[in-house]
Amino acid sequence: MQKYFTSIIISTVFILFFINTNARSQDVPKDLYIAAGIPDSLKEDANSVVRYSMQDEAVKGPNDVVYKYHSVVTILNDKADNEAAISLPYNRKYSSINSFEMIIYDETGKMIKKYHKSDMYDHAVLDDETLVSDDRAMSIRHTIANYPETVEMIYEIDESSLMGIGAWEIEGEQQSVQNEYCHVSISGDAGFRYLNKNTNIKPQKTTDDKTDNYKWQVSNLKAIKIEDGAEGWRVYPEVEFGMNKFICYGFPGDFTSWQSFGKWIYNLNKDVCTLNPTRAAEIRKMTDTIKSDKDKAKFLYQYMQQSMRYVAVSLGIGGLKPFSADFVDQKKYGDCKALANYMYALLNAVNIKSYWAIIYRGTNASPANVDFPVYDFNHEILCIPFKNDTTWLECTGSTQPFGKLDLSTQNRNALLITEDGGKLINTPLSNADENQFNSEVHLAIDSDGSAKAQVKILSTGSYRDDYIELSYQKTDDQKEFLMRALNIKQPSVFDFKQGKDENGVKEVNLHLEYDKFCDIMAGNKQFYKARVFDLCAFTVPILDKRNSDYYYESPIKKTCVTTIDLPANYEIETLPANQNLKFTYGNYEVSYVYNAAKNQIISTAKFIIANQVIPAAKYAEMQQYLDAVAKAQNKKLVIRRKA
Repeated sequence: MQKYFTSIIISTVFILFFINTNARSQDVPKDLYIAAGIPDSLKEDANSVVRYSMQDEAVKGPNDVVYKYHSVVTILNDKADNEAAISLPYNRKYSSINSFEMIIYDETGKMIKKYHKSDMYDHAVLDDETLVSDDRAMSIRHTIANYPETVEMIYEIDESSLMGIGAWEIEGEQQSVQNEYCHVSISGDAGFRYLNKNTNIKPQKTTDDKTDNYKWQVSNLKAIKIEDGAEGWRVYPEVEFGMNKFICYGFPGDFTSWQSFGKWIYNLNKDVCTLNPTRAAEIRKMTDTIKSDKDKAKFLYQYMQQSMRYVAVSLGIGGLKPFSADFVDQKKYGDCKALANYMYALLNAVNIKSYWAIIYRGTNASPANVDFPVYDFNHEILCIPFKNDTTWLECTGSTQPFGKLDLSTQNRNALLITEDGGKLINTPLSNADENQFNSEVHLAIDSDGSAKAQVKILSTGSYRDDYIELSYQKTDDQKEFLMRALNIKQPSVFDFKQGKDENGVKEVNLHLEYDKFCDIMAGNKQFYKARVFDLCAFTVPILDKRNSDYYYESPIKKTCVTTIDLPANYEIETLPANQNLKFTYGNYEVSYVYNAAKNQIISTAKFIIANQVIPAAKYAEMQQYLDAVAKAQNKKLVIRRKA
């Protein structure tokens, strides 16, 4: 992995300041509030500049930490307006925001506005799927009047329920750093650990009366402009923190290893994971005519999908401990862990072994680190270790096919929760055959250049997810999505119709009409693109050097068979050439056949990206490939009026 954090220039003045003072506003040098004092080197590619930042974490025990933050950030343009806004999460029982100030300065360093804790908006943290939660936040936003402006924030948070102690996020998107510091104080026997990501920085460590002090400092870091298609977790510098013992909502736990943490989760679940004997007997009766365990699991999975709905309830440890299986069975709802636990109980009722699996849900998100156990999960799924294969179940999706995970949980590290503890295991890697877009197009061209098209699309995997989601949208939104995603020419009539959704294949149909489909009419000739839409509707820019790997959402396979009916009084003059384009991780093929008897053209095209991640070293080859595909798709079909 290339290191982007390569230049750490330490100022002697600030070293002394960092070591010998507590970070209070009067200690920050006045010139760090004046925009003109920003070095020119830190303005390049920057939307904001961290003039000064101190993050101080005093860890007093496994459930006691005080966070102190003090930052001075100059906002250069409207792309960094979020630096003048903050939302601080808390829980009334287990955390408190002790103090807060936000002070605004103009470009000369003159104070123009000051906000206090009493100015913040105190609100519940809810979304459309959360029924009730005791998670809250205090939020505030300042509207920038003139650029540049400088925003100073000083606040303190006290936490008495811990799962972890966070990280030091050194640099944000297109944000340079002038002076930044981090300090962690923690008992020497707490098992403190840290993990560098995209940086090789090392802390100064001292010990005072059995308390270890870790101090990091950086200066003059240039802004990072992330490349298109790159993932931030592979680029931005960060130091992640961990400790071995924790107490979360009164429940003591151990993060010495993934195994020990898995035991903690198992103990949370073990008293809520079975159905009462009467209900378990009913479940067995429902499945007693089904022969194989896998078919029983499929039946019960579909039964759960039809019977349950996703609703989040997060109260206290309930954010980690699921509802009982009996509760979900009676109420017919639950969040991800409650539904996974319910599915676990259904399978247990028919003597099928399964395991809970916690995972970070997010397409191309950072994976859990095998050697650095910390809590970095936001979702739960289920794993069934059948004799001949391992089956994974996404229990929150009512339309998800049995045994298929969606993009957000494929190719990730999931923590399997067993009686013996936790074990990191890879979820299945997505492949192109699982993410198919197969289409049939019948295009009828008229002699005046108008046309009508019937389009049938059969989709699986990620494409199926897109078209199921699209079915809930308004017509205008459907049209906008399809025209952008497929590069469809503006039609005069657009009609979107739902088709079947069977065996993991979603069908949709489009009816399109064009008053003018012809690109150019010249004398007795007409020039057309020999297609209604592009299989590949994007290219990537030419770069002198690519630093980061390029990420697709998934590998893909797209095909289209297009039948073109020519006007009765026209014939072919020029047919586009057949092409076969290849690069290391994909290929594009297109062929054209003219049937003179029917005055009809049939084209067959196939476009494949076989890998989800394209190494940076292969970016130039991919760029040339996509450019060649675009040119191939733009080749003209020329027809002429018969003599």
